[in-house]
Amino acid sequence: MKIHILGICGTFMGGLAQLCIARGWQVEGSDQHVYPPMSDQLVEAGIRLHEGFDPQVLTADVDLVVIGNALSRGNPCVEAVLDQRIPFISGPELLGRLTQDMQVLAVAGTHGKTTTTSMLAWILDRAGYEPGFLVGGVPTDFGVSARLGGGQYFVVEADEYDTAFFDKRSKFVHYHPDVFGINNLEFDHADIFANLAAIETQFHHAIRRVPSTGFVVVRNQVESIARVIDRGLWSGLISVGSETDVSMSADGESLYYPTMGQRIRWAMRGSHNAANAEMAVAMAHAVNIPLDQAFQALDGFSGVARRLNCLYESVRLTIWDDFAHHPTAIEATLDTLSAENSEAPLIAVIELRSNTMRAGVHVDTLRDAVRVASEVVWVIPDSVTWDATRLLRPETDDRLSTDIDALANTLTECTGILVFMSNGGFGGLQSRVVSTLKTS
Repeated sequence: MKIHILGICGTFMGGLAQLCIARGWQVEGSDQHVYPPMSDQLVEAGIRLHEGFDPQVLTADVDLVVIGNALSRGNPCVEAVLDQRIPFISGPELLGRLTQDMQVLAVAGTHGKTTTTSMLAWILDRAGYEPGFLVGGVPTDFGVSARLGGGQYFVVEADEYDTAFFDKRSKFVHYHPDVFGINNLEFDHADIFANLAAIETQFHHAIRRVPSTGFVVVRNQVESIARVIDRGLWSGLISVGSETDVSMSADGESLYYPTMGQRIRWAMRGSHNAANAEMAVAMAHAVNIPLDQAFQALDGFSGVARRLNCLYESVRLTIWDDFAHHPTAIEATLDTLSAENSEAPLIAVIELRSNTMRAGVHVDTLRDAVRVASEVVWVIPDSVTWDATRLLRPETDDRLSTDIDALANTLTECTGILVFMSNGGFGGLQSRVVSTLKTS
C-alpha cells in the first residue's frame, strides 16, 4: 500500500504518517513548507518529502491520497486528485480506520488537549497498557508525537477543527471514541464556527458515537458542557472538578488529591494543569486503572514541549514559552507565573496568530485576561485589519509590534519574568532572544 499525504508537515498529518509507516505502508508526502523538526522526524521514519504541491508527485503507483485540512480547491494536487479520480481520504477518517479495532480515548476541549492527552498516554503506559497515541505536540517522556502502540488502546488529541475541504464536520467525529473527554468548551475557531452553539453541536455529534459500554468524561459546572449533555447521552458519565470525586489542586510544584489524601511532586504548574490532571486520571479510570494509581503515575510526567517550558534563567531574567492562544489559557498561564513570582515584573509577548485572534473576536476578553501582567507586547501580523490599539490597557507600557527583528533586540533588556505565548513559532523570536542572552 502506497499513500501520499498532502500537507504532511503539520503535527497531526506528520503523526499520522508515522502511524502509517508503523502499519507497514509506503508513505510519501508534500507540503508548502518542509522544515524541521517535523521534516527530520519524517525523513528518519523513511518518508520521502516533496516541497510544494507539484501534481507530478502523484505517480501511478499511489494507492491513496490523504488530504490535510489546510488544503482547498485550487491547490494543484487537489485538482489533480479530483481530475484523475485518484482515491482520496481525509486524515481524521484514515486515523479512524487505523484505530477501528482499538479502544480509543479521545481528549477534547478548547484548550489543554495536548497536555491532557500526553498525561493520559503516560498514565496508561505506566500501567503497562502500551497505548498508541497521536498528540498535537511532543510529550517529553515519549520523544515523539505519535506511535501505534500495542494495538489495544489508542489515545488521541481530539480537535474540533474541521476535517477537510470536502468534510466540514469536526475531526473528532471520525475517531469513534470509547471514552470521550470534554475538559472545557468555549468559543474558538471563528473562521469555522459562527457561534458557541455550532461548536456544541459538533461535540454532541462525537458523543453520539460513544457506545453504551463507553464513557463520556466531563468537567462539572460548565454550562456549555451541560448543554451538550442535555441533548442526549447513551453512555456512562463521569464528572471531574469541583464537588466530584476527581478534584485536585496545584500548589507550586506539588499536586494534591484530597479525596485520596495523596500529594505528589510534579513538573507541571498552575490550576489549569491540575484540571488537566483531573481529566487524565478520570479517563484512565474509565479503562479500569484505579484512581490512586493513575494519580501517582503523574509524579513521573515530564510535560510537553512548548507547554509552559522554562527557556532561560538568570538572576535578572527568567524566560518562559507557552502555546496559549485563547483568552482563558493566556489568563491561566499569567496567573500561574504571577502567583509564583509575585514581586517580579511580568512581561507577556503574545502573538495574534490563530484565525480567531486575528479576527479580533476576543479583544475585550483579552484585555481582561492579561490583567496581572506588568506589560504586554502584542505581536500583530499584517493580516490584522481592525484597530489593534484596542488591546492596549491605559496607564501601562503595553505596546504593539510588527517588527520581530526590532522586538528581539529590545526584549533582551527586560528584567523579571518574560513569557512568550503563541500557537506558532514567532519566527524563531524566542530562540533568538535566548541565544543573545547566553552569548552576551
